[in-house]
Amino acid sequence: MSDENASHDENPEIEIEAVAPEIDPTVALRAENAELKDRVLRTVAEMENLRKRTEREVADTRSYAIAGFARDMLSATDALSRALMVLPAEARETGDATTKSLIDGIEMTEREMQRLLAKHGVKPIEAEGQKFDPHKHQAMFEVPDPSRPEGTVVQVVQAGFAIGDRVLRPAMVGVAKGGPSHAEGAEAIDKSV
Repeated sequence: MSDENASHDENPEIEIEAVAPEIDPTVALRAENAELKDRVLRTVAEMENLRKRTEREVADTRSYAIAGFARDMLSATDALSRALMVLPAEARETGDATTKSLIDGIEMTEREMQRLLAKHGVKPIEAEGQKFDPHKHQAMFEVPDPSRPEGTVVQVVQAGFAIGDRVLRPAMVGVAKGGPSHAEGAEAIDKSV
């Protein structure tokens, strides 16, 4: 028993109560208010970004929803153009009334298809005389032409079309080879005048 008492006396248990620092309720409420305000501001910013992103996606969907259909219509329009191109000029002039009516009907149909494509934002890509752009043009062949700057589109085999800023079909083109480059052509211009 003396061992128990000795150990009790040597290490008397000191009971210290954990004193929690007193927090002023107004300080706690202000901190909570600041945290909640920050969360609300972040949520509002996130919702605004979501709204803008959704508006962009809806606008893109409206603009480009007909892209697949327009691409298919381009092949039909091309077929009408080819049909008109293969008709000899004499058939147009000397043909009977039925043949002339058929030709007129094909021409009107092609014009109407072009008008409807343009109405829905499908526009032809200007290619001839332009610098070759691989995003808008597809090079089919090179034409040796020292009179034209190298890399200039000199012939359009098939017209290209775009809807908005997206290419539906690149223009199939022939590109000049052998002339001065575009950079050299720019230097050759006399700017002293």
